[in-house]
Amino acid sequence: MSETDLRLRVRRRTEGAEGVVVLELAAPDGAELPGWTPGAHVDLLLTDELTRQYSLCGDPADRSVYRIGVLREPVGRGGSAYVHDRLGEGDDVDVRGPRNHFELAPSPRYLFIAGGIGITPILPMAAAARAAGAEVELHYGGRSRRSMAFLAELEGTLHPQEEVGLLDLDGLLGTPRADTLVYCCGPEPLLAAVEERCAGWPAGTLHVERFAPREVGDVVGTGSFEVELSLTGTTITVAPEESVLAALEGAGIGVLSSCQEGTCGTCETTVLEGEVDHRDSLLTPDEQAAHDTMFVCVSRAAGPRLVLEL
Repeated sequence: MSETDLRLRVRRRTEGAEGVVVLELAAPDGAELPGWTPGAHVDLLLTDELTRQYSLCGDPADRSVYRIGVLREPVGRGGSAYVHDRLGEGDDVDVRGPRNHFELAPSPRYLFIAGGIGITPILPMAAAARAAGAEVELHYGGRSRRSMAFLAELEGTLHPQEEVGLLDLDGLLGTPRADTLVYCCGPEPLLAAVEERCAGWPAGTLHVERFAPREVGDVVGTGSFEVELSLTGTTITVAPEESVLAALEGAGIGVLSSCQEGTCGTCETTVLEGEVDHRDSLLTPDEQAAHDTMFVCVSRAAGPRLVLEL
């Protein structure tokens, strides 16, 4: 799926739940928007310094509009406050995307687990799975029904914490199921708990999407290393406390980037040679082991040299 820079207009703004606004973004001239698949997200370029990613939660077949749900984060970094306080109907906003690192893989059965605003990518995924004739089980947890968005269009089991307590992950994931894929999106404690309980499931069963970077441990190497650019033959040195992205930009080589924390996928770059110290929150262990791609905003070399397709 290719990315596009768009200038879109807020066609409609509604309250999706307590603390959640839902925006419908459309081209001012009514033009058809780039297509997307369930699990995709877009970047909202709110200011020169403020770019945030939001999952698309509408109908992929409706190319007239992108729908996102945004939770106000009281201790956030300013993105959700900007959306809540400054984006109203008729306002324009720069959008980049769509981009998908949370693709829905084919399966006869799915178990979807969503926590809070993590329901946004799960909605179109569950709908697509049902449309494909798969067996779908969806569990949605939140603080209360008031804070849980999109309840009117949800086909699944609700777990409001104030009524039933936390999601029973031991019951949901205690026994591995053949031919079942697990998709989970939500806050980090939920993702970590699901990952722990899926450790005994077949490899490739679990798919998660994070809104914030996960803990990835200490760096493999603390020294400098070289990066060769295959398209020009240029070699640059990446300093110990410098990201590959910063080194590339310092050498005048432009690479598209957004979150700069390894969660959005914008700066994904093909690796032709060398081993990567993967520090992103996107690739699965199998994908990381292939050492054929990296996110240059956070990942580094595990050895003295990398060759990138740049």
